Amino acid sequence: MTKHLKGTAASDGIGIAPVYLMTKPDLSFAKQRISDPLAEIKRFKDALAAVQDDLSRLKKQASSRMGKEDLAIFDVHIEILNDPEMFNQVVTRVRSQRINAETAFEEVISRVIREFTAMTGNKYMQERATDFANIRDQVLAKLEGKALPNLQALDHPVIVVAHMIGPSDTSQMNAKYVKGIVTEVGGKTSHAAIMARSLRIPAIVGCPGITKRVHNDEDVIMNGFTGEVIANPTTTEVDHYQAIANRFAAERLQWQQLVNAPSVTKDGRQFVISANIGSSNDLPAVLQNGADEVGLFRTEFLYMKSEHLPTEEEQFNAYKTAVTGLQGKTLTVRTLDIGGDKPLTFMPLPHEMNPFLGYRAIRISLNRPKMFKEQLRALIRASAYGPINIMFPMITTLDELRQAKRIYHSELSHLQKQQPGLGNQIKIGIMIEVPLAALYAERLAEEVDFFSIGTNDLIQYCFAADRGNTSVSYLYQPLNPPFLKLIHHIIVSGHHHQTSVAMCGEMAGDRRALPLLIGMGLDEYSMSASSILRTRSMMSNLDSEACHQLYQRAVTECETAPEVEQLVDQWLKQQ
Repeated sequence: MTKHLKGTAASDGIGIAPVYLMTKPDLSFAKQRISDPLAEIKRFKDALAAVQDDLSRLKKQASSRMGKEDLAIFDVHIEILNDPEMFNQVVTRVRSQRINAETAFEEVISRVIREFTAMTGNKYMQERATDFANIRDQVLAKLEGKALPNLQALDHPVIVVAHMIGPSDTSQMNAKYVKGIVTEVGGKTSHAAIMARSLRIPAIVGCPGITKRVHNDEDVIMNGFTGEVIANPTTTEVDHYQAIANRFAAERLQWQQLVNAPSVTKDGRQFVISANIGSSNDLPAVLQNGADEVGLFRTEFLYMKSEHLPTEEEQFNAYKTAVTGLQGKTLTVRTLDIGGDKPLTFMPLPHEMNPFLGYRAIRISLNRPKMFKEQLRALIRASAYGPINIMFPMITTLDELRQAKRIYHSELSHLQKQQPGLGNQIKIGIMIEVPLAALYAERLAEEVDFFSIGTNDLIQYCFAADRGNTSVSYLYQPLNPPFLKLIHHIIVSGHHHQTSVAMCGEMAGDRRALPLLIGMGLDEYSMSASSILRTRSMMSNLDSEACHQLYQRAVTECETAPEVEQLVDQWLKQQ
């Protein structure tokens, strides 16, 4: 009997093959008292070293199949293993409580996993929990003498189905045999999803219960475009999806010709297609996919991976590495966007009933000016090595913006006394992600060089719905007509004052949204690097005036998001 399941599309493509259930051994253990702490600490050190050796070996084996960005993921995991703070916390527990290494390690790493998992307002940070969970499993397996699944042993085409997949798993995958990946947890920016896109393996994440609803060797089709899984498909379904897979393979070959091409519409109107990144490890993919710029550099991970407030010098080095790595392309940096839903171990924040509406982002920066000034100084200094733009997150009022600008200009003035001209080319912008800021865009545009619309939060606040809450996920409607009108208002307001307008939320890379955004006149589209060539190809086949007419029809003829989706789908078929 055919079964239909649904998850989140994470890597484009169609996979058709039997299921390979990737089941891991039971890693549960009992808390035990130990008599020799030194021997237990050595056992823990040996386990860490063994996992690091495994990762180094897998990285070397994968070097012929993966780019620098994906290989850098191994370095992130090795960095976790070598974290002195984590090691010292485990050792302290073993010594003081005389408990076994498994218990001490589980307590320490589980706290980190809980902190990242709690960051529901930031998918990129939330999904870092998967990295730590993957390291936890590998270390526990070594401590318990158990073997994890070996995907290198596969010798026939399969769809890998698992609860969770880490970089060490993905690196073992041979695209010749792994035709798709489906997991119960994870998101589009998880490392497994990133590596799947690099290996061009279709992937679906966040498919609840998939490991219980399919069985080994059962035939499945997985649609990496829509997140649909069809178990035990009919012959007609197999033929239909095979045809889609063949067309997509041909399209990908065409996209590669656009790496160095300009981002222009069919009628010659030029736009900017840029990339969203979380660290310098993401830069190789930015260049490989021909991004025009980096439209969003999230600085949170620099703080999250540290056990202390990053110093000005540490931040300067990180920003300098990023901007020099872009080889002359502009780096747009968002100042610290952290809050009650994204805790920092070294910065205790008050418990809040509703952290999404609480003490976060620019509100924290303005309340902690010393920390804010250090970040701004680091950014200004790094601008000597390449073009940098700075944008402030979650600006709500004109007073907030002016206060942030005063602090910025004060630090700029101090630094220019030592180095005249430093930072003169920096442009200052704000994230438009609060409804009041969107409504007040006409006035705010007079104060800044650019806007960047953060649709993930703007949609959440406009619809009063946490998009991480599955019960209200139906309210995540970027193509709702009133919301489209609000986006258009922001763009028109910016242009009225020669303020460029970008978008860095997921809507920027949405194929249905693209013609509407072109029709509104959006200047810059910032997205995951893997979406750039597809978007550039699609843009090259669209006429900007026809897109404008489509937008007008969407907001005058349609009343609901599904109606707009249907209108755009029909329009695209005619192009």
